[in-house]
Amino acid sequence: MSKALIVIDLQNDFCPNGALAVTGGDEIVSGINALMVDYDAVILTQDWHPTGHSSFAKSHVGKNAFDVIPMPYGDQVLWPDHCIQGSKGAEFHQALNQDCADLIIRKGYNPAIDSYSAFFENDQKTPTGLEGYLRTRKISQLTLVGLATDFCVNFSAIDAANLGLDVTVDTSLCRAIDMDGSLNVAIEGMKAAGVIVL
Repeated sequence: MSKALIVIDLQNDFCPNGALAVTGGDEIVSGINALMVDYDAVILTQDWHPTGHSSFAKSHVGKNAFDVIPMPYGDQVLWPDHCIQGSKGAEFHQALNQDCADLIIRKGYNPAIDSYSAFFENDQKTPTGLEGYLRTRKISQLTLVGLATDFCVNFSAIDAANLGLDVTVDTSLCRAIDMDGSLNVAIEGMKAAGVIVL
C-alpha cells in the first residue's frame, strides 16, 4: 500500500510577513523536508488566485477581511489579497524542498469560487484532479501537513477521508489561523470524519 505526504500551501503569503500570515508558519519547513524521504510520493498544494478573486475582501464594496458573506456555494470568509498568481507571495517558502515533489496541485484559480481543499473547490463538486492521481498510483494512505490546520488542511483531510482514503494529520507540522475557536472545531470535525489527528 503506497503512501503520500501532502504538503498544504506552504507559501510565502501564509508565512511570517506574508499577506495572510499564519503564526509560526515557517517553523514547520525543516520538519516537513525531513519527512519527505519516508513517502512514496510527495504532493504540494499551492493557492493560486487571480487578481480580484471573489474571496478577496477588496472585491466586495463595504466589506472587510474576515467578514463572511453568502456565495452560491455557501458561506465564504473574505480574505486579504493573497497568493496572487505569479507573485512572490504565491511562491513556496524558499526553504521547502520542492525537488522532492511528484506533483503540484494549484487551487483557487477560478475567480468565482474559492478552494480550500486539495481535492475539491468550495462547491464540493469541482475536483482538482488529486483523487484521480492518487487512485492511478494506487496511493491510499495520506499524511497531511502544512497551512493552515483549521482551513485548507482541515478541508483536505475531511474530503480525503470521505473519499475512503486513510488520512493522518500531523499537527506538529501544521499551524493554524484559529479564528474564534476554529482550530478546535476543525480538529473535532476531522476526528468525526475518521481522520487520525496526531
